[in-house]
Amino acid sequence: MATVPALMLAACSGGDSESPSDEPTTGSTGGTGGGTTESVELTLAHSYTEDQPQHRCGAQIIADDVAAADVGLSIEIFPASQLGGDADRIASVVSGDIDMDIQGASALGAVYEPISVMDAAFGFDDPDHLAAFMASDESAVLVDGFKEAAGVQVIGVWSAGARQFTTNDAPIRTPEDLAGVRMRFPGSPQYLLNAQALGATATEVAYEELYLALQNGTVDGQENPITNIVAQNFAEVQDYLSMSAHQLNTNLVIMGPIWDELSAEQQEALTAATEHAVTEVTSCVAEEEEATLEEWRNGDEWEVVEDVDRDAFSEMAEAFFMETYTGDSLAVYEAMRATAG
Repeated sequence: MATVPALMLAACSGGDSESPSDEPTTGSTGGTGGGTTESVELTLAHSYTEDQPQHRCGAQIIADDVAAADVGLSIEIFPASQLGGDADRIASVVSGDIDMDIQGASALGAVYEPISVMDAAFGFDDPDHLAAFMASDESAVLVDGFKEAAGVQVIGVWSAGARQFTTNDAPIRTPEDLAGVRMRFPGSPQYLLNAQALGATATEVAYEELYLALQNGTVDGQENPITNIVAQNFAEVQDYLSMSAHQLNTNLVIMGPIWDELSAEQQEALTAATEHAVTEVTSCVAEEEEATLEEWRNGDEWEVVEDVDRDAFSEMAEAFFMETYTGDSLAVYEAMRATAG
């Protein structure tokens, strides 16, 4: 759904010469170049646990579908940051030591700054908008720019849920409600821009320390997708869940230099597998979130606040980013907004 259409064209134009050797190769040690039809084992790394949708409905689907395609391609998955943290894995993908990775857009901004714009507050209206952008010609400004700058191919993009505000003393319904609230945001440049765009005063706290910071009052609130709010038991230290959906948590499936060494058949199989995973992750996240919200609406853990003025937040954010972004970052943002429904 959100895979890049140009990949199919790239796959069809890939080399198809056979390697003179019958020995299987691994992606991390390089291929034979020019498109290989040998058996290739790829490494796919990510930071998520095996229980999270990004692994169950994403990485595992890609590996299973590629194996079923029987095109001489297999994938070994390394979850839970086994091959290093985000920054280390990005560098390893660029160098070719790791073949594939699943990363958030903001983390990839360390390699190619404009790609972090995908995490802009209200940059995408919803998962359908993200899918429409990636399926359109407008996405070329981002995909081609990333490939040219870092030699990294974007194979697909999915939404891992929208970020919501939680607070203690009072709910967040309008931008004015954020005044004076010490709201925790991640410390990456794009997330700090999001805080400004939404009218919030950002307080930086490490994710691992956030529960304690909420408990002892170092911060008044935080923002995260439902899956993270559940995983960190924030209901124990927060009272209000405001359904702001102010930012999609985007994950990009990326691949290093070995993409250009695969045969056309292998590229097509990998693209189709990723397209399937994009659909599955989006569905898995939506189903899990709705089940959780239904439980919360009928329970007393939270006051779930549905009447958030998202239009007010969205208009404020768009005005901010149109004035703040420049160069390639502005071009990516304008391309994203151009495909809004």
